[in-house]
Order: sequence, then C-alpha cells, then structure tokens
Amino acid sequence: MKNADEYDIRDYPERIVAQTTVEDMSYRESLNEGFRRVAGFIFGGNMQNQKIAMTAPVQVGPGPPTKIAMTAPVMAQDSPKGLTVSFGMPRAYTLDTLPTPKDSRVRIVRIPQQRFAARTFSGYFSVRKFQEERSVLLAALARDGKEAMGQAEFAGYNAPWTPPWMMRNEVLVLVDGT
Repeated sequence: MKNADEYDIRDYPERIVAQTTVEDMSYRESLNEGFRRVAGFIFGGNMQNQKIAMTAPVQVGPGPPTKIAMTAPVMAQDSPKGLTVSFGMPRAYTLDTLPTPKDSRVRIVRIPQQRFAARTFSGYFSVRKFQEERSVLLAALARDGKEAMGQAEFAGYNAPWTPPWMMRNEVLVLVDGT
C-alpha cells in the first residue's frame, strides 16, 4: 500500500465474490435490492441451505462483473448497464466448494488481482457524498499523473445501524498496476 495526500494505492489479490446486477431502479433502490439478493444467498438461499460468513466490505460497481474488486466492503457503481453489488467470499471457499445460489440472478465470480486508488470517508451513504468524494479522488489522481481506469466504485464496511461518525466508506477506482 502506498499513501498519497488524498488517497491510498492498494493491491487486492485474486478473490471470489457473489454478485448480482440490478437494472431499471434508482441507485439507492438498486443498492438495497442487490444487497438483499446476495445476502439471501449467504444467509442460506442456496441449494445446500448453507450459511456463509459475511465479509466486509460489500462492493457496488457498474453493470457486468468485470470491474468489481475487494473482498471487504459492500461496493457499488452506477452505469447504464445497472448496478452490481458484490460480497467477497471467505478465503476458505473455492469456486468448486461454494454452494449454488437458488436465485439465478446471483453469480459466483473469480476476480483477478487488481490495483485500486482508494479514498476513505465517513458518514451515511448518499449519492451526493459519493460524487463529491469521487471528484476529490479523480482530481488528486490527475494531479499526481495517475490515470483512473473505469468508473469509480463504492465500498461500505459497516452495518446500517453504525453511528455515522464511525462508518467507514471508500471510493475506489482501478489504476495502472505499475
């Protein structure tokens, strides 16, 4: 991990996520619906009726599963293709040992190793706050001569009942691995 004034650069190893893409809803509605779908899978909504430990963060990103990364927040990213919500799976599982989701909208996906610029902020989630923090991150990356690759994602680490001053959120954007 490397630190800059307004962000950190982090390398995330290959990981497995359960994810779903929600279309034709507002950002907040998509986030809630996506969370419910994937939470249903880990709380036993799978062919084996097996409960899976919840990891943090939950990730939310754009459309198809190609730009999602991290095994520890809820992450979100809006795009014309929809909002993809992902939960990282515990490292003890492989693609072969994870149970099969009952909901066909939930996919199990292997995410390759990736490098992200991350900007941390606190408080309850809002689209406005996410957009403000994204702007700061992108401006800082441009200032430092680093190119953002793809759209920014949201990562949330805490339960909704956590006091706002204790909430940890991040804006993440893929950056060049060099």
